Amino acid sequence: MMTSNSSTEHVLDDLEHVLGDEYEHKPVPAQARRSTFSVSMVWIGFPMIITGAMTGSILVAGMGFKPAVLSMLIGNLLMFAYVGSLGLLGTTRGFNFALLASAVFGKKGYIFASGLLSSLLLGWYAVQTGITGNLIHTAFKLDYLTMTVIAGILYLGITFVGIRGLHWIGLVSVPLFVVLGGWVAFDSASGAGWDKVIAYAGTKPEVPMAFGIGLTIVMTLFIDAGTVTADFNRWAADGKSSLIATFCAFPFANMAAMLVGGVMTAALAVPDPQPFGLDNMFGYMLAQNKGWLAVIAFAFLFINLGSVCAHCLYNAAVGWSRIAKSKMRVFAVLLAVAGIAIAAANVWALFIPWLSLLGILVPPIGAVIIADLYFVRPHATIESDWRPRAFIAWAIGSLVAFGVENFAPQFSTAIAAFIAGGACYLLLGLSDEDKARTSAAKGRA
Repeated sequence: MMTSNSSTEHVLDDLEHVLGDEYEHKPVPAQARRSTFSVSMVWIGFPMIITGAMTGSILVAGMGFKPAVLSMLIGNLLMFAYVGSLGLLGTTRGFNFALLASAVFGKKGYIFASGLLSSLLLGWYAVQTGITGNLIHTAFKLDYLTMTVIAGILYLGITFVGIRGLHWIGLVSVPLFVVLGGWVAFDSASGAGWDKVIAYAGTKPEVPMAFGIGLTIVMTLFIDAGTVTADFNRWAADGKSSLIATFCAFPFANMAAMLVGGVMTAALAVPDPQPFGLDNMFGYMLAQNKGWLAVIAFAFLFINLGSVCAHCLYNAAVGWSRIAKSKMRVFAVLLAVAGIAIAAANVWALFIPWLSLLGILVPPIGAVIIADLYFVRPHATIESDWRPRAFIAWAIGSLVAFGVENFAPQFSTAIAAFIAGGACYLLLGLSDEDKARTSAAKGRA
């Protein structure tokens, strides 16, 4: 057994030597940092995806074109502030999310935050893999299970390469989306007329989706990956590079993807659009009934969703490898097997409830980290096993979000969760400072 373990470790060490160290358990050193272009390609290739276009379709169908575009813009700017702040922390310290969370929630407490987010991201890997299989099955009548397994294995291959793999898939995926997504948006809008697109009132103009709900959908599409942004931004050489890379994702790439779906939905004005069926840019390409375009659409779907799946699997593997004191590539394989199995159960159908769950649980985690490492303890290190106040603020933020979700759904669950969690942590921090001052004053007396 020991010989077998030694052989496995030797193979992993050899792979790491060839593919590069992923720094699961320590800061990324200065000499290993990557260029601004490389980190930007990692980020821009994440949200510029067909799922973002589907989300844009949902927003425009539910809210009407103008309110939906406004929610996209505001939501993505808020995401830039949120992700950019967390990303800078990762860049400055060289820490991945699990290491940042260890400083804030404790050497043992971080497991709850990191484990939750890593599991949610594994769920996204399963969802996107399932969407791939379902769209291929629906469009080409190929076996769903076979296509899902093939997709999952291909996406694992990208992840296994590591941060370089995410850079490379971005180099291919982004230009494809820009060309094909731009063509779909302009071709559909030109056919209907831009005036009709802009005036589109949605499928149910008498009861439109509340603006707050639209904001929540925009933000929670990437709130989990945005919260673990340190996994990516720790590779940036400096703060400027980190912010440029984040901006490439939010608002640029995410907004662009949502607009493609939104413009197409407004132009086609289908009474009951099904973005997760074929009422999306993939279906639009197939509807042209051109063999060469169908081939391109087939390849595009695998490449484009392969980008987001590889990113999600990477985040999940980095998180769980830290928890299990193992290697990212080991957990990439283990989690991919689990994700492919889950995808076979069609979990992609739970897309909207999944976003609601994220809006309740995830934003307070990022809020607590920002409040702690920017305002309360900017020079904090990994010391305590547990930091209860971080969990108290997280719980209160989630409880407030739950209340908003159930009793005031017209407001944004994600924003309420962030504000409540961050404010609670700041108040707890100020209370501790007051106690420290009182104790010092007594000592002087």
